[in-house]
Amino acid sequence: MVIRLFVAWLVMMPSLTFADIIVGSWNIKNLGWDNDKRYDKVAHVASHFDLLAIQELMNEEALERLEQEVEAMTGESWSSMASHALGRSTYREQYAFLWRDSAVEYHSGAVVFFDHRDMFAREPYSAKFRSRQTGQEFAAATVHITYGRRLVDRLPEIEALADYWQWLEEVYPDTPRLLLGDFNLRPEHLGWEPLRALGVIPVITDGATTLGLTDGRYANLYDNIWKIGSRLDVTERGIVRFPELFGIDHERARDAVSDHAPVYLTLGSARLELRAFNGNVHIPGEFEESCIDINAADPEQLNQLPHVGPARATNIDEGRPWQSLEDLTRIQGLSAARIDEIQKSGLLCE
Repeated sequence: MVIRLFVAWLVMMPSLTFADIIVGSWNIKNLGWDNDKRYDKVAHVASHFDLLAIQELMNEEALERLEQEVEAMTGESWSSMASHALGRSTYREQYAFLWRDSAVEYHSGAVVFFDHRDMFAREPYSAKFRSRQTGQEFAAATVHITYGRRLVDRLPEIEALADYWQWLEEVYPDTPRLLLGDFNLRPEHLGWEPLRALGVIPVITDGATTLGLTDGRYANLYDNIWKIGSRLDVTERGIVRFPELFGIDHERARDAVSDHAPVYLTLGSARLELRAFNGNVHIPGEFEESCIDINAADPEQLNQLPHVGPARATNIDEGRPWQSLEDLTRIQGLSAARIDEIQKSGLLCE
């Protein structure tokens, strides 16, 4: 009798049926503008995922083109959908989802957040999906937090994500959910406390996702995926450093592909295997870090500069982008004389 009850309990537990898919999130810099975007390279990266949340889509024609490129590259059928254009000014962006039809299907509930408090410049976009292999349903939501002029400009939207997470529970009741996007804030920042208080945690906690100006350097962990509990069996997580897949420098990667690297997680038995572009294997090792870039180095690297301790390193990080080294005089304690010493240290990138 006990065995029968246990078997019945297992059948009733949807959280034990894992999705066996790869989920990614990527800010594809201004996808759709006339900016010489290499859609073949974007499609190659996108083809590694079964479901991809996209930020900075500028028009739906670009999404259609990307879908066609991925289909031609993989020989498989893909689908996509996008939000309407969002923003408070003439500059507007769309969100999108792109998915492999053999692995994922759209279930229901594609919707832009009803932001009654008007907290978001670009309201988050979400939808409910289903794994074709296991039948597991889950909700995916995506957002691009405003960058602003200062770090404090980002905090109201970050703090509002706690209310948004609870709204998602109302829209997709009893459904595991993921929050994916470019948050323009590191996951350890105190601004995340309202969301963390709900038990929501970041999937990616190590590394960085924004491409620095120096090859091999990644400046900030701004892109991430947030989840709660263990209802989704996350087996792998990581960052796809795509310039190394193509054997291109960061300048070319930022111009032709994106200035952000995608993040991902795998569910169930799915595994991500990186594939070289067009079969040309060119995956170099770590680049030597021979200089410090004030717009790309992490605080620990900045701390190596004369007169820059932990507090000033944080101020430099939060004040980016800097137009010139002389602009650092705006930071308390960094006089023109000290800036000159930093310049003469030989530690800075040219």
